[in-house]
Amino acid sequence: MSESASPVVIDARGKACPIPVIELAKAVAGVEVGDEVAVLSDDPASRVDVPVWCRMQRQRFLRQEPEPDGGVRYIVRKLV
Repeated sequence: MSESASPVVIDARGKACPIPVIELAKAVAGVEVGDEVAVLSDDPASRVDVPVWCRMQRQRFLRQEPEPDGGVRYIVRKLV
């Protein structure tokens, strides 16, 4: 991750797919290679859509973490 950049967090809770993936794409376009982007989503479709988007766009899906509110935090690293 670049030293001066803070991790980007997208709060897409309450938004149905494909909105979380669209917001992820916009955020990834605005960060440097190696930076991480987190997407907060409570849409069950994001469990499939975020990793599939990463494969299609040649980005690295790192992990998913449960959030206290019942949503999920998806962590993505920009590769290209």
